[in-house]
Amino acid sequence: MKNVTIDGNGARLITHGEMTTFVLDSCENIVMRNFTLTSADPSVPEMTVIETGKDYITSRVHPSSHYEINDGVFRWIGKGWQFSGGLAQVFYQETNITNRCESPMSGICKAEETEAGIVRFHYEKEHPFHTGEVYQMRHTIRNEVCGLIQRSKNVLLEDLQIYFLGNFGIVGQYSENLTYRRLWCAPEPGSGRTCAGFADFVQMSGCKGRINIEDSYFEGAHDDAINIHGTHLKVTELLDKNRIRVRFMHGQSYGFAAFSKGDKIELTDIHTLLCVEKATVKQTEHIDDYEIILTLDKDISANMKNKDDIVVENVTWTPDVVIRNNYFSRLPTRGVLVTTRGKVCIENNIFYRLPMPAILISDDARSWYESGPVRDVTIRYNRFIEGGSPVIAIAPENNRYEGGVHRNITIDSNRFKIKSGNIIEARLSDNIFVTGNVVETPSDREFSDYIRFEKCNDVSVERNRTVHTY
Repeated sequence: MKNVTIDGNGARLITHGEMTTFVLDSCENIVMRNFTLTSADPSVPEMTVIETGKDYITSRVHPSSHYEINDGVFRWIGKGWQFSGGLAQVFYQETNITNRCESPMSGICKAEETEAGIVRFHYEKEHPFHTGEVYQMRHTIRNEVCGLIQRSKNVLLEDLQIYFLGNFGIVGQYSENLTYRRLWCAPEPGSGRTCAGFADFVQMSGCKGRINIEDSYFEGAHDDAINIHGTHLKVTELLDKNRIRVRFMHGQSYGFAAFSKGDKIELTDIHTLLCVEKATVKQTEHIDDYEIILTLDKDISANMKNKDDIVVENVTWTPDVVIRNNYFSRLPTRGVLVTTRGKVCIENNIFYRLPMPAILISDDARSWYESGPVRDVTIRYNRFIEGGSPVIAIAPENNRYEGGVHRNITIDSNRFKIKSGNIIEARLSDNIFVTGNVVETPSDREFSDYIRFEKCNDVSVERNRTVHTY
């Protein structure tokens, strides 16, 4: 479809069960605006501990979280789904912080309902849980997304209130020119819920053109707020002089058309994360959901044939990115992950008490297989408040150094309020400029004490200062 505007005029959409709410597939010039999205049975149930004993806790279950108890066995349930274990995080109301933690669903020997919505959990041994803590739990299977945008172009989502992003967030995949403006991805005010997302809020995978994320509010995910990256596929076989077999390697990322005729690719050493060969795709053949055969426009060089551990990245689908005027809080992990060789600007955002790096520039080919190197990143005019250490991490996951992985990163005119730890840590990257930043700290350390570089060339640190707040 082309040239379509879907205006909700304030409509409230309520999902039941685990489901993908909207899909834009092979569309162009689409606008979605002015509606609220929430869930009748969010797949991240919540409960608050109201009493503790040595080997038991009593919890008040949130009214939106449904459960059943059979012969002392407790299960969270929704329409078409249930689980009893899973992953948990704890919310501390007094600090507005969530952390990953041991699940209160582990080690239970018996559960009993003492009154409607009040459940007592008995444990096999002494437990680590405390009165007043709020626990959020999920089963970890990302079998649906909140919304999917794939093979589409010129898409605008604006003025959306999204109170629960189920099983995964908004996923953009092999799409071009995506804009997200004035999104509210957070629990509904007055609902009493503390979590709004099963995993990441916004995940952009293998896109191009420009991604704009502006004037939005991100609070209460179970993972990162924004993750923008490509995908490394492993070369498993050299079939012919110009044909290679490649494979999706991560168990939660496979089955999509990662290459098309005419796409430019880079073959990369997984240990150095440096390019060893460039080519253009002439033909693709999908063997199954995991394996693809690529025919290239040139013969593989002898140097390439002698190398093991090679991955391939589609460098045609690497976007420019603007992340501006947003608020990030109550996230257990990171605010922004960005690994794209396009031009990136992250400016005028507030990052509040994130326990991991507020901004992470990664790139890996041995774990998540999320590519790739950055070539032009500006981080400026942001406010980082009491975050984890380091606040900004430039951390490619290579295990052998043969040259910088990332380059041309400017960190300018930001303000950091911290209690301890480092504000910037960078490794194996070049051309890093740290200028005009301010650190507010109760310590008597100087600015240079808060930054650390490992094998980084052409680093400039100028006109920064420390404000001591004793």
